[in-house]
Amino acid sequence: MKLSVLVLITAMGVALSIALVNFHFQQSWYYLLVSFGISFATSFILFYYLLEKYIYSKIKLIYKLIHNLKLGKDLKDALGEYVSSDPINDVEHEVKEWAGAKKQEIDVLKKQEQFRREFLSNVSHEFKTPLFAIQGYIETLQDCLVDDPEMAVKFLQKAEKNVERLSYLINDLDSISKLESGEIPIDYQKFDFVVLAKEVMEGLEDKAKQREISLSFKEKYTHPAFVRADREKIRQVMINLISNSIKYGKQYGSTAIKIFELHDQYLIEVTDDGIGIDEKHLSRLFERFYRIDSHRSREVGGTGLGLAIVKHILEAHEQIISVRSTLQIGTTFAFTLQKTG
Repeated sequence: MKLSVLVLITAMGVALSIALVNFHFQQSWYYLLVSFGISFATSFILFYYLLEKYIYSKIKLIYKLIHNLKLGKDLKDALGEYVSSDPINDVEHEVKEWAGAKKQEIDVLKKQEQFRREFLSNVSHEFKTPLFAIQGYIETLQDCLVDDPEMAVKFLQKAEKNVERLSYLINDLDSISKLESGEIPIDYQKFDFVVLAKEVMEGLEDKAKQREISLSFKEKYTHPAFVRADREKIRQVMINLISNSIKYGKQYGSTAIKIFELHDQYLIEVTDDGIGIDEKHLSRLFERFYRIDSHRSREVGGTGLGLAIVKHILEAHEQIISVRSTLQIGTTFAFTLQKTG
């Protein structure tokens, strides 16, 4: 409601009350109209002045501050000052909207803080495990270096494996950091994804045979699927996804790749018939160091950063990845790539 309308209604209410009281005592229509006119004019001027100076001006200031905060400096400079014709109603709407946005920001910040704590805890744990192991092997090595050289060699080999694990961990963290900051450029090129997928499957064939898992296309592809992407980074995506399907797949199981042709993209799916993933874990699966079963994850190896790297590579390509899974039935990872002629 505009200030003038609000003051008008208020002044009329006051003037009518005074006029009716005057009419009750004077019993004269003339005095009723005179008292109504004088009261109305006096009330309107007085209320308008008081409300404008002490209330309305402050409401307009509050509205202006909130409106400018919502716009930000750049938009404010571009659009110029905005004056609302009805700040009383507008300020209520702006405050509710602003409060809702701030609540969402606070919720996001709380989630980020929780994620930061978990991430620091996970990083600390991932580094401590191999470091303590190396420390233990070196201490034992000092004791048996002269008395039992054969055992010393075994401890050196175990220490070396833990050093390699630390190296993989640092390299993966460095890769994620560079992908997030855009330091690693995307080398776009045209290539046949079918050829790349076959290369990756051939490279992982021995690892799959150890668990007697078969790798294949769901359908026989006789025609190429040309995409525009960074070939080596997409190779890394495929290696991570297929390696995971082997690690967590069932013995004598299978992993299959399928390609769907969309309008301007290809949808690629990597499907296994392994142990599956509980639905409650799916939303956090691409977080760094997030493990569904920490004990089993460390038994089969890996840094816990593979899926996070996959997500960052595809996001750097402005593409998406998703996952669907059913316990004891299997898991499917699906991602898109830009089609090219």
